[in-house]
Amino acid sequence: MHREPQVETDTWQVDGVTLCSRFLLGSAGYPSPQTLREAIRASGTQIVTVGLKRTLARGGDNGFVAIVRAALAEQGARLLPNTAGCRSAREAIELAMMARELYGTAWVKLEVVGDEYTLQPDPAELVEAARALVREGFVVWPYCTDDLVTCRRLLDVGCALLMPWGAPIGSAQGIANPLALRTLRARLADAILIVDAGIGAPSHAARVMEMGFDAVLSNSAVALSGDPVRMAHAFGQAVAAGREGWRAGLIPVQDFAVATTPVGGERVLVGLTDPPIRDPHTTRASRK
Repeated sequence: MHREPQVETDTWQVDGVTLCSRFLLGSAGYPSPQTLREAIRASGTQIVTVGLKRTLARGGDNGFVAIVRAALAEQGARLLPNTAGCRSAREAIELAMMARELYGTAWVKLEVVGDEYTLQPDPAELVEAARALVREGFVVWPYCTDDLVTCRRLLDVGCALLMPWGAPIGSAQGIANPLALRTLRARLADAILIVDAGIGAPSHAARVMEMGFDAVLSNSAVALSGDPVRMAHAFGQAVAAGREGWRAGLIPVQDFAVATTPVGGERVLVGLTDPPIRDPHTTRASRK
């Protein structure tokens, strides 16, 4: 009797909330509110960030948040206010308090910029703000660098997860320091890690997920593209594909060719730089 294969649900949780999508979408820079609404729908996202400081600077949201909320309600998604533009812990804390009152959520993406050129997060101010907000009952999502020590400090003060950058925000460089991100994933194995900033293409997002990260956030790469709705869909698909690749188990990268079809019943290795020929799949134990 034919049986359809069972598809295992791949969910994750933050603050007791179960999520299915692993793609987070920013809401700034879209050509129109309607384009943003369609992009949210096309991406399949369940979390959309919104900057309160930017909203206040333009004299109110002019119905912007209502449009976002309507789009989120269609797919059971949530709003994640951020403190983008803040330069000190005090400023970020005050803005987070305002966001909680305005949007009715204790979730906050914490951003404290320390350098005007790179927009790199200020580690000291970030940890100070995170500590204070956790004490006030916030679920803190800190945007940080890929520095392992800073990330540990943020977890120690009670952050629910970490959002290390892939590259400077808006740069579209992708993963600027793969070693640092791989180190974070290995050393903080039990933490929720979401790569944020610098992601410029769906392929970048897929690569992040193939490294074992829990989710990806992108804004500029979608909003400023030629077709934000189509790009949002592409990112959602890339994140899902990268996640499935990681779950399936990627084969290791080799420095030499490994013949798929053995010749004469034996594996044939062709060295690219003529290294000693040995079978990389032979275990240490079997060589003894």
